[in-house]
Amino acid sequence: MDDLPISVMGSNFKLNGVIDDPLPGEEDSDSTETRIGISHVRSGSFHSRSGSTTPRNRQTSPTHSPRLAPSRFGSFDQFSGDVQHASSFSGLKLFGFPLNHSSQKFKIDKRAKKRAGTVWYQRKRIKGILFLILLVGLFFFVNWVMLLRLQEQNDRIQEHDDNTVNPGFSGNVSSSRISVQGKRKISRNKWPKGNYGRLLALAAHALAEGENKPEPKDLWQEPVVASSAWKPCADQRNWEPSVERNIGYIMVTANGGMNQQRVAVCNAVVLARLLNSTLVVPRFMYSSVWKDVSQFSDIYQEDHFINYMTPDIHIVKELPDNLRSLDLEAIGSVVTDADIIKEAMPRFYLKNILPILIKNKVVHFLGFGNRLAFDPLSFELQRLRCRCNFHALRFVPKIQRTGALLLQRLRQKEGYPGPLDKHLVGSFIESTMKERKARSTKASRYLSVHLRFEIDMVAHSLCEFGGGKEEREELEAYRAVHFPALSLLQKTTKLPSPAELRSEGLCPLTPEEAVLMLAALGFKRKTKIFVAGSQIYGGNTRLTALTSLYPNLVTKEKLLSTTELEPFKNFSSQLAALDFIGCTAADAFAMTDSGSQLSSLVSGYRIYYGGGRMPTIRPNKRRLASIFSRNNTIEWRIFEIRVRKAVRQTKHILTRPRGRSVYRYPRCKECMCWTG
Repeated sequence: MDDLPISVMGSNFKLNGVIDDPLPGEEDSDSTETRIGISHVRSGSFHSRSGSTTPRNRQTSPTHSPRLAPSRFGSFDQFSGDVQHASSFSGLKLFGFPLNHSSQKFKIDKRAKKRAGTVWYQRKRIKGILFLILLVGLFFFVNWVMLLRLQEQNDRIQEHDDNTVNPGFSGNVSSSRISVQGKRKISRNKWPKGNYGRLLALAAHALAEGENKPEPKDLWQEPVVASSAWKPCADQRNWEPSVERNIGYIMVTANGGMNQQRVAVCNAVVLARLLNSTLVVPRFMYSSVWKDVSQFSDIYQEDHFINYMTPDIHIVKELPDNLRSLDLEAIGSVVTDADIIKEAMPRFYLKNILPILIKNKVVHFLGFGNRLAFDPLSFELQRLRCRCNFHALRFVPKIQRTGALLLQRLRQKEGYPGPLDKHLVGSFIESTMKERKARSTKASRYLSVHLRFEIDMVAHSLCEFGGGKEEREELEAYRAVHFPALSLLQKTTKLPSPAELRSEGLCPLTPEEAVLMLAALGFKRKTKIFVAGSQIYGGNTRLTALTSLYPNLVTKEKLLSTTELEPFKNFSSQLAALDFIGCTAADAFAMTDSGSQLSSLVSGYRIYYGGGRMPTIRPNKRRLASIFSRNNTIEWRIFEIRVRKAVRQTKHILTRPRGRSVYRYPRCKECMCWTG
């Protein structure tokens, strides 16, 4: 049965060839289908399925009258009456049709009843459709009423949250509203400048509602079974100390901050072994960015470093007197970063540096940074790299003592040391605990976050962060002074636009984006958060989003008194060491820029010594950029799901990818041993 158009509200409808009271002009003159009224069908009116008024028994009649075409103006009632009247006479013909009262009437009645049943079924079907439409309409009406009630409830909750839970917000807080669709009417002074005011309001509402909800199970955990199967073993030595140590001396002056310098030291150790030479204790270059005069012995225990590495290489504190007086630049023994490509292969040093070393007995690497490739490198050289980073470099007692004090105040109720404390603060581990009698039965967890949003990172990224023309001019001026090569490249080469950089995940997360990520992951409002790198671009006003949503946010400047921080004043590298301790020992660590050296070293240290119980949150910035780009329309629940999925994918336990840093990915046979 073909489906035909149905008009519910009109005065006529057509179902399977049946039309009720067609309007003038609706008749299809080419149709071969006989049309009859519905009332006539009920009374047994005649209708030929073949499109002709000729009955089937006409085909066997020897004589008949000319065929009559069907007409809509014919009186079928009169014709039916004539048939009934004439059928009482046996053998009579009407218009050439032989009449048989018993058979003909039975056929007509049977067809009429069949059509009447079809019409009844179609009418019942229409009634069912109308009932279904009514039911759906009722559902949407009830849903609309419930949404209105929920809207009113959200408004009341928001008023309560603004007046009680968030008293630190500035501005007319009670005027804030959060609608079901996510639209907002909010005071301009409530949130800091930026593009995420709507999402921040939704996050505040979600945190207020979620105080009594359990946190996600994997929030403070790693996949323990897979991660705990890796054990530290870089301290195992499988070679004998080198016999020839007098080929020459290698001097290294490392650039950058504390973390870049740490990487340079480890690379220098490997280079000394590769070239079979003696290493002079590395020195640190003064940076106009960091403005720190700290040297190796101000940050690391020099004697421990020398003694621990002695079986591998020979280390001295100073050059011999006969070499100290040489003009190294004049004799061609000074090699700068510009002379070495980034992550140069070992063969480069054997081909280009070894001849200089043999000739002049000394080579000075000036500004030596990330200039040694991770692959290909022999097993023992790679292990030597890990041994230096995870075992040979220990902070000086001054830093360890203050770091232990920092951990004690971070944990508050915690009476037991963390799994990494002994590797970070050494013999001062006891000071991280309160008196034995005051030990708490429940650990006080804290989350550490590295906000790599200092002005150097912001300027070097070439991204924009919502500050408009004023921000662009300020960052351009900073680049011209501190990154002249980048500033020149920006003027002479067509570089990707800030929007393209952001879409590719090449921009550091802003404080607003960082706090939205934490809220979406499920960290409760009461979570204690230690923020490293607190000297962020834009000052304390950019921390408003963090402190508003998470009031238990602290920095080393808040936890330590002015007197306790006095020995570290104007020494940014030593202050960075305190941040390193606070971040590494945390129960969970969240990085906001995967390219940061501090984040890379902290996450690797937590993997190496953490025993599979020190989770690290590594955001996929490219995916987050796609999520944040919809901040004007995306709903909070969808935002949560997408952020959690983007972060969860980075928690997989994988071995170190080829060519990647062993400091960040120590799960490899050179650094750790698989025991699973």
